[in-house]
Amino acid sequence: MVESRETAETVETVVGAGDDKLDRSVWLTAGVVVLGAIMSILDVTVVNIALETFMRQFHISSAVAAWTMTGYTLALAAVIPVTGWAADRFGTKRLYILALTLFILGSVLCATAWNIGSLIAFRVLQGLGGGMLMPLGMTIMTRAAGPHRVGRVMAVLGVPMLLGPILGPILGGWLIQSYSWHWIFLINVPIGILALIAAVALLPRDVGHAAERFDWIGMLLLSPGLALFLFGVSSIPETHTVWSARVLIPALIGIALIAAFVFHALRSSNPLIDLHLFRNRNITIASITMTVFAVAFFGSALLFPLYFQQIRGQGTLDTGLLLIPQGVGAMLTMPVAGRMVDRIGPGKIVLTGLALIILGLLVFPFVGPDTSYVRLLGGLFVMGMGMGCTMMPVMTAALATLRDKQIARGSTLMNIVNQVGSSIGSATTSVLLTHNVQAAGKAAQTATTYKFLPPEAKAAIPAQYLQQGYHDAARAFGHTFIMSVVLVAVCLIPAAFLPRTRQQEFSSAETGEPPVVMH
Repeated sequence: MVESRETAETVETVVGAGDDKLDRSVWLTAGVVVLGAIMSILDVTVVNIALETFMRQFHISSAVAAWTMTGYTLALAAVIPVTGWAADRFGTKRLYILALTLFILGSVLCATAWNIGSLIAFRVLQGLGGGMLMPLGMTIMTRAAGPHRVGRVMAVLGVPMLLGPILGPILGGWLIQSYSWHWIFLINVPIGILALIAAVALLPRDVGHAAERFDWIGMLLLSPGLALFLFGVSSIPETHTVWSARVLIPALIGIALIAAFVFHALRSSNPLIDLHLFRNRNITIASITMTVFAVAFFGSALLFPLYFQQIRGQGTLDTGLLLIPQGVGAMLTMPVAGRMVDRIGPGKIVLTGLALIILGLLVFPFVGPDTSYVRLLGGLFVMGMGMGCTMMPVMTAALATLRDKQIARGSTLMNIVNQVGSSIGSATTSVLLTHNVQAAGKAAQTATTYKFLPPEAKAAIPAQYLQQGYHDAARAFGHTFIMSVVLVAVCLIPAAFLPRTRQQEFSSAETGEPPVVMH
């Protein structure tokens, strides 16, 4: 009877706290986590800008230069599954400090790389640290704020996730033009040291569970399985086909290892990733929604800069500046969406966000070589508003339903879903765009590579032929954008089943226990 009364009081306290503002300790914790997230996410997009520089500096092909990106991505995929167990075992604060240290060390070493082999190796080290930062950050923030305020803290953490792809090209282009490629890595050092000091001083101490045993079988199946699968998928743009041995062999081995992990995890008492979390309806629906959304979002994110550079002739820095309206739109809606999710649940917010993304995206299937910039930037702004209402509310739908001991594993699971979806989206979109440009004819292919041709080759191309090529290539981009519109529209189906009630209400109903609030 006493226990029942205490439970009722706990639920009443949480529900009553639903309108509580984020206190100072939560904001300080959020500041530390955002610093780490900014480094990790910016480093992915900043290095994209440097690939051409690496080719000139180290006298290598584009395929070899791309390994500076692939190595980082594969390290992320390998370390993310281990993060949930390690957070439970050693505590989130200690592990976060370790992740920051690895990332800073990797950044310093990347800046001192003497050849492409050493740069790729140091990027892998950087990825091992960077891969832990996002799932750990989500775990720390969710525990600090409690389920009734998780929407607002996820909105804070979502800022670097959405702004990274926009600000990365601007920062990378400026650093390379003004200084050298070394600075795209050295810029992480002062930010990382600041984040490290703040983490030591401000993050709440937590204690690991000594009884947790590491699932070695799970790690040996899932980490290489994810890495091999993503390596195969990432090779599609280079091979221009899914049927290449370089794509199929690693991807199929990866799928087999992941399937073996699923078989193992469902029978293990302490698996690396707890697949029984999918018994929670909200996690299952949120995972499906996030997968489809990541494929659509990261696929379209690849198309925007390519359109501005190849069709409109913009430079790297100017392209980054043209993408700013997308970030502004997200910044305007994300804080509001976070507060609303905590009050009415994520379902209505996510559906509104997806509708805005579709509205903004509808501009791009009809692009031409001279489409008004007002129209293009307006579409990006509306899309950004929609993104601010979508990505982090979906994460919130999953994490707000978990008990404290499940949060680390749940955030790890959602980050794996996001990583896989984004890789599939980028690869699929790249292949489809290449196919559409080739189908558009020789003139379109010439137009998309015109700015990279030597002066004598440019002079030999008739102006009328080039203009026709730009029209054909723009139409190929428009056809590719149709896929993004369709995928976002498909995302409406699982999103319609996301919770549409206050989070503390469905949190209690889903878990069968009162939510845990930690301050």
